[in-house]
Amino acid sequence: MAVNPNKIRYGLKNVHYAKLTEAVSDTYAEPSAIAGAVNLSLTPVGESTSFIADDMEYYIAQGNNGYEGTLEIAILPEDFRKTIMGEVEDTKKVLFEKASANPEPFALLFEFTGDAHQIKHVLYKCIVTRANIEGAATISKEVKTVTLNIQVLPNKAGYVKANTKSDTDATVSGNWYTTVQTFVGT
Repeated sequence: MAVNPNKIRYGLKNVHYAKLTEAVSDTYAEPSAIAGAVNLSLTPVGESTSFIADDMEYYIAQGNNGYEGTLEIAILPEDFRKTIMGEVEDTKKVLFEKASANPEPFALLFEFTGDAHQIKHVLYKCIVTRANIEGAATISKEVKTVTLNIQVLPNKAGYVKANTKSDTDATVSGNWYTTVQTFVGT
């Protein structure tokens, strides 16, 4: 019997990304940490359609087109900029943003601090846009963060997200940030 679910959620931590290396088989590279997670805010995308018959809503269909929203972090890691954003480094160790670069899809893994059961999450096919560049001359130490617009789409198998539960196998939960968990079943 499963333990009661959590009652509250706060704090974002253990944010990792894993590049989608093979879309046909939903294969991902090893996850890499993104330090300095501040906020993740996602809204469902999809339509609801109903068919009226017999003087009532005879059929209702919900479309699941994933999520869209923002991921706010302290600073965008160089490896993320190269691996996901397509920036290139020259022989003098200068990082260049190419106008023709298209962001690569990736999985986003994370958990919440207020989670009594340490439930871990994965969003399977994430696409981000370039981040704003901000800064200000100031005497105070006001911190500026990086906000990425993120779109979460279904993967090839049709899954948008997954999460562990209070009764998930301890090995799966313990290895969550070493490999991207994909559906296993009949």
